[in-house]
Amino acid sequence: METPHTTPPGSDHKEQPGREPGQKFEPGRQFWMNLLVIFLILFGLTSAFSYMAERGEKPEDITLSQVAADIIDNKIERIAIEGDALILTYKTEHEGDTPVEKHAKKERATALSESLANYGVSGEQLRNAKVEVAEEGGFRFWFVTLAPFMFPLVFILILLWFLTRQVKGAGMQAFTFGQSKARMIDPADKSQQITFKDVAGAKEAKEELTEIVDFLKNPKKFIDIGARIPKGVLLMGAPGTGKTLLARAVSGEANVPFFTISGSEFVELFVGVGASRVRDLFKMAKKAAPAIIFIDEIDAVGRVRGTGVGGGNDEREQTLNQILVEMDGFEPNEKVIIMAATNRPDVLDPALLRPGRFDRRVTIDLPDRDDREAILNVHSRKKPLGEDANLHTIAERTVGFSGADLQNLMNEAAILAARENRKKITQFDIIRSIEKVMLGPERRSHVLSKKEKEITAYHEAGHALVGSVLEHSDPVHKISIISRGRAAGYTLTLPFDDKHMQSRKQFYDEIAKTLGGYVAEEMVFGDITTGASNDLQVLSALARNMVSRWGMSDKIGPIALDSDGGRTMFGSGVGDRGYSEKIAADIDAEVTNIINDAYKRAKQVMVTHRKALDAIAKKLVEVETLERDEFEKILILNGIEPKKREIDVELFG
Repeated sequence: METPHTTPPGSDHKEQPGREPGQKFEPGRQFWMNLLVIFLILFGLTSAFSYMAERGEKPEDITLSQVAADIIDNKIERIAIEGDALILTYKTEHEGDTPVEKHAKKERATALSESLANYGVSGEQLRNAKVEVAEEGGFRFWFVTLAPFMFPLVFILILLWFLTRQVKGAGMQAFTFGQSKARMIDPADKSQQITFKDVAGAKEAKEELTEIVDFLKNPKKFIDIGARIPKGVLLMGAPGTGKTLLARAVSGEANVPFFTISGSEFVELFVGVGASRVRDLFKMAKKAAPAIIFIDEIDAVGRVRGTGVGGGNDEREQTLNQILVEMDGFEPNEKVIIMAATNRPDVLDPALLRPGRFDRRVTIDLPDRDDREAILNVHSRKKPLGEDANLHTIAERTVGFSGADLQNLMNEAAILAARENRKKITQFDIIRSIEKVMLGPERRSHVLSKKEKEITAYHEAGHALVGSVLEHSDPVHKISIISRGRAAGYTLTLPFDDKHMQSRKQFYDEIAKTLGGYVAEEMVFGDITTGASNDLQVLSALARNMVSRWGMSDKIGPIALDSDGGRTMFGSGVGDRGYSEKIAADIDAEVTNIINDAYKRAKQVMVTHRKALDAIAKKLVEVETLERDEFEKILILNGIEPKKREIDVELFG
């Protein structure tokens, strides 16, 4: 969910008028476009005025002698005098006819009766017409007099002001380019406030951050005793574990302003802009202190310097240098905490991690079973759950899920229920959404031929059978030959309990289970297909890591020859291999031995339990999906004891 945010004073987020989001702003082109629009509006108003003026019937102008003659003939019903103008209303011959109106002029500074008397109109004849005098007021007189001159002048002034404003706005872009793009969450806005109650799990991380909250609320307690609160807090963890959420929860608990910005928003095309934005960001935070600055994905600007790319004028390095200077320049009572998040702490510059900068590092792990259940409860608060919904069971089946995955899981379950016009989310909806999050949506349109369906059934049955027979493999929860995502079928195996480490025996059994589909195809059909391509990639990488990283090879010994990292230059990995060609050949040979041994073990299981393999495959072809209970019934019928939670497996025997 996107959190609404407010913009701090001084930041520039205004879209230019008439411009689509993301469209490049061109001041000259915008100026001429506005000028053209104003011209078209003026032309339209002029045309409309002329059209209306032509349509109107202009009263007839007559002479004063004609007026006198008409008064003598008793044709005039009413005379309205406005200054020296006469508005004459004539009598109608028939009742209901529209009166005729004519205009005339009298002599200035002379009464109408005197002017008409000169034309032979007597007082009695003039009294037959109703005479009304409407003297012009001062405002109306001046308005009528000055309007023809003032209106064009005012219009020209408004036009000049509008065009000047456009040019000024374009010129100001250069001055606001270096301003910070940080968004501020105001502590007074309770709709955006998040506290530790809204963050499930991460108990140790919340305990570490409680000290930060206490400092922001009562810094004097720490300063009086000579304690120095950490200036920077680095949140480290896998994607989706809640780093940003925890940072917002700290600001919510402390009830202080929260400035958030991404590391990539500092870096621009022009050198020096990032450093300018860093200075502006820290300046805003100091004015609002106590406050929190949160830099998401800090590895975008905080990578190790001196890689030889970009030289000393590299914009990213200048931005990082400015961040280092600003952090080290704080006074102990500055009351501004810098928080940052990254899932790549290994690539950060050592200067960022030294004491006085990001000197407190908080690791946020993937949630365990209890934490997953608590997270599911948080994300199901506003969702109506059915009576059969059991979040404890869902927590057991979502090993390895992050907090973001669990939020997506509950959202997908709600979408499934709404799509089927149901008012509550059932357990079946949530279980289906687990597979959708892990593997992708079902592809019912991906129809397999009868032969391909049979091959896929034996392939998945091979995985499930080997995984069920081998002692150190995880139990099977579900088998399906319905396509999901890029997989033609899948076998879902999950441990009963969360694992924080794995043994060599578990890896050996995992490789054998992964080879189960390959061996089943070869043994039953005498041929192999491309369906095992992903399996082979996974088990090859696992076997190589066992030998070169985890010291699980008797021949190579307890030596870590490979690491996660290596520098990246020009888009390709540059690995500094620290071993000889002979060791590399030994690693390849040992990887091959591990895979060949696993192949033999998988094949032995197939030969020993061929009837179980055929029964599982036959049932899969028939029903397409086997849940755990149905699968275990087939195992029991074929003399195989299913795995139970109570079995105490010796991991390091």
